[in-house]
Amino acid sequence: MTRAVSRTVLRTHRRPLCWFSDGWHGYVAILHRAYRQPQSRQGKTGRRKLVVPDTVSLTQTVKHRDEHGRLLSVAIRMAMGASQGPAGTVHVERLHGALRDRLNALTRKTHAFAKRDATWDALVGLQIFDHNFHRAHYALRLPLQIVDGVHRYHHRSPAMALGVTDHLWSFQDLLTTRLPITS
Repeated sequence: MTRAVSRTVLRTHRRPLCWFSDGWHGYVAILHRAYRQPQSRQGKTGRRKLVVPDTVSLTQTVKHRDEHGRLLSVAIRMAMGASQGPAGTVHVERLHGALRDRLNALTRKTHAFAKRDATWDALVGLQIFDHNFHRAHYALRLPLQIVDGVHRYHHRSPAMALGVTDHLWSFQDLLTTRLPITS
């Protein structure tokens, strides 16, 4: 886990992230070690205190079960930082499930592995495009009308639901659309 967090911190260039996890207490220490930075000096001498920026947050979802394994309740708590909005891991878990389903490199016993970081980034980026722009999601559809007892729907992708685009993208759209480059 420490290695995965440190790689993520390096790949995101220490940008603030919202982390979501289960209730294991070790995540706080791992994230603290990965994100700590020396505090600015304010006229004091000696070693500077290492602090984690307020923009890094960890939300933990803890499931309480009875002795038979049945789910009793779910508690969501902020273990680190301030709340960045509605908490919960359902969207992240859905994306991870879709990525595991579509990328053989993410399954346990596979012959399809990515040897280089660039290959891995391209595979994951393409699947995230497919998930957010290319595929219509059943739960996001909007009812249009009922004709002869048949329901008609407007099918939407997550990008359409957020208002980022007005249509389902094709792979041709992905390869031919010019996007502005920002730093």
